[in-house]
Amino acid sequence: METTMFKGSITALITPMNQDGSLDLPSMGRFIDWQIQQGTSALVPVGTTGESPTLSHDEHAQVVEFTIKTANGRVPVLAGAGSNSTAEAIKMALHAQSAGAAAVLVVTPYYNKPTQEGVYRHFMAVADAISIPVIVYNIPGRSVIDVSVETMARLAKHPNIIGVKDATANLLRPLQTQQTVDKPFNQLSGEDGTAVAFLASGGDGCISVTSNIAPAQCAEIQAAWSDGRVMEAMEKHNRLFPVHDALFCESNPVPVKFAASVLGLMGETCRLPLAPLSDASRARVKDAMSAAGLLD
Repeated sequence: METTMFKGSITALITPMNQDGSLDLPSMGRFIDWQIQQGTSALVPVGTTGESPTLSHDEHAQVVEFTIKTANGRVPVLAGAGSNSTAEAIKMALHAQSAGAAAVLVVTPYYNKPTQEGVYRHFMAVADAISIPVIVYNIPGRSVIDVSVETMARLAKHPNIIGVKDATANLLRPLQTQQTVDKPFNQLSGEDGTAVAFLASGGDGCISVTSNIAPAQCAEIQAAWSDGRVMEAMEKHNRLFPVHDALFCESNPVPVKFAASVLGLMGETCRLPLAPLSDASRARVKDAMSAAGLLD
């Protein structure tokens, strides 16, 4: 590809649920419309923020199909298709392709701790099985495994592997990747706190948790940077930074779902083993939202 595919503020969608834990698709439809209206440039359903670990395979497919249908071509959908089973990841990726996803986001295999060679073969197998692009999701804080720069460079030689969601919070990494990958490679921050710094290191955008509740603000930060309004981007980012911090005061997506409920976007229900947000954390999230002007 001559240019990178995904740019700007991309929302890692939360999955609305009723109080009994069932999917709340009416709320999700309204939420997706709002995201697009507020300037979100692409949508990522059924990632970690979308509670993919506790969705059944049928629910996973349902959410992907619903997101693509609701977006209706207004923004691209980057569908989560990750698993620590390569065969399962391929099955999810094939479904996303058949449903009309623009690309798939495939997380590093978690828990079974493959070697770098195993990681390489995992992503290559998924990329070989489909014709739509693959974004590698590197999040060692959850998966334990880090995709090394050398492995990323090997993966980038596959024409379908077009980029990375980098949640390492290592700002050397995008620079190192640029030096070793010999094609345009879509580098997206997976850490809201590094969104602007990642752009300064050569990144293209951010797959964001915060944009679930502040989509316009996150989009404005990305647009300001893209337009060369660097100080404005930094000022907006600094104002939102306490929200980034507060949304990870407990396990994601519990705090952001609570924040969404405060804004009347959906209920705060998460599935076990994610417990409801503590009272202290509720106060912290609301204080951060208020300071950032999200409750005005």
